[in-house]
Amino acid sequence: MENNIIISANDLSKVYRRGAEEVRAVDGISFEAFAGEMVAITGPSGSGKTTLLNLLGCLDNPTSGTLSAGGREVFGGGRAPGERELTLLRRELFGYVFQKFYLIPTLTVEENIMLPGAFYEAPGAKSALDVMRLLGIERRYRHLPGELSGGEMQRVAIARALINSPKVVLADEPTGSLDSRRAGEINEILRSLTRRGITVIMVTHNLELAGLADRRLEIRDGKIHAA
Repeated sequence: MENNIIISANDLSKVYRRGAEEVRAVDGISFEAFAGEMVAITGPSGSGKTTLLNLLGCLDNPTSGTLSAGGREVFGGGRAPGERELTLLRRELFGYVFQKFYLIPTLTVEENIMLPGAFYEAPGAKSALDVMRLLGIERRYRHLPGELSGGEMQRVAIARALINSPKVVLADEPTGSLDSRRAGEINEILRSLTRRGITVIMVTHNLELAGLADRRLEIRDGKIHAA
């Protein structure tokens, strides 16, 4: 499966300093994710889950270690990419889904989904109608976020993440604010993405949902422990 590696981290660390105190939020993690795989990252609050997700998605820079994404080395060997390079990589490779949705309340469902395309339209970008149909929200395209249920808003957020045809979807507690039925629906949507060859890496406290992933990583004190 080596040729199918989409993300590879080796001895990745992120250290914060608070005065004289050193906090190792991510501490020497090595990890590979493969195309079309679903990986769940679990662990207690403050264990480093979201920090790891941000590092894997190139939203934050590691203190040390190496990271390759999409077949290219991003961090490591003294290499520090500029913000323009990182922005292009994020646009081309990743889609991001957050617990709080981050929908713009004055834009319609369709406009929220199309927002990434206003800044950059990737080769092979999907139409809003394509992703709305995939997520089952095509009848809501003219509605504002305030007119939607929590589950519908999360579907819109996922559709927005898919509009530029990412190879990797990173999801931080994507079902954290939903009831169990809607959480199950969102998990099935994320699982369906892997059948299309998209890698899904999600942070979740829900062990039942994590158990449906191909692999689960438990993070404690910034380190991977056996799940």
